[in-house]
Amino acid sequence: MATRWSRAAFAAALLAVLPAASLAQSPAGIPGVVAPGTEPELLQEGFKFTEGPVGTADGALYFSDIRANRTYLLELGGKISVVRAETNGGNGLALTKDGDLLAAEGDGKRISRLGRDGKITTVTDGIEGKPLLAPNDLIVDARGGIYFTNPGPRPVVPGRVVHVYYLPPGAKEPLIIDDKVARPNGLTLSTDGKTLIVDDTIGNTVFAYDVQADGTVANKRPFTELRDIPGGQESGADGLALDREGRIYITTVKGVQVFDRGGQYLGTIALARQPANVAFAGPDKRSLYITAREGLYRLRMLAQGPERLGK
Repeated sequence: MATRWSRAAFAAALLAVLPAASLAQSPAGIPGVVAPGTEPELLQEGFKFTEGPVGTADGALYFSDIRANRTYLLELGGKISVVRAETNGGNGLALTKDGDLLAAEGDGKRISRLGRDGKITTVTDGIEGKPLLAPNDLIVDARGGIYFTNPGPRPVVPGRVVHVYYLPPGAKEPLIIDDKVARPNGLTLSTDGKTLIVDDTIGNTVFAYDVQADGTVANKRPFTELRDIPGGQESGADGLALDREGRIYITTVKGVQVFDRGGQYLGTIALARQPANVAFAGPDKRSLYITAREGLYRLRMLAQGPERLGK
């Protein structure tokens, strides 16, 4: 189990190794999103690589520690406990309407399901003759279908084809819906379920697709461009979240970048570490949980999470 640090001790340690400019949340805040002067709070320290946050119906939070092969539950009272060990590099998490926990297993090369009875099963491991490389993130639609990314393991292999998939409800083999994103990573659905958003860890462009009645997509287009990414550096675009107003939260090398539903940039939530993923949770869905390397953070928000299960 990870050890708990005091906020003061953690801040002192960071000051010794990080430039002061990287520690401060913008004092201006982001209108309608986060109040001026509000800063992310470190909840717990000492993990290996946190990822995959997803809120439960009662406001608790599941999250992953990829390198430790653990899935954790943060309860409403603040207790953090292991709900699954030996996760095969479990990364992105999602909940079904029945309360089962889905995981994108990078090392297991599958999408798995942890049932409420504790049984673990394979949802899909790819198309016959075309196994998954290393699935990364996923989201469940209103029909019970699953969108997920399959960027493959690091290092990136030039010319290796990677995919965004859709698994229809009840199917075992997914459909390829895009194989032209350099390294697809995080993804989410708009509040009405009609638009799929996918980011690219390598590039700065975030893509949008129109969702069709059968779950496939059409009309791929740029949704927005990530901001202030240093020249020659990967964007680090990773996990995404959505709020009740349809704003998109995207984790990048510069922090959590926030865009309105039309792709207009609103501001960046700064953290001491590079964030990997983000999700709304809590009883009122006004807490933004951010997984960032060895830490789990919480930021009290003006914005509220979407009126749907999970992200």
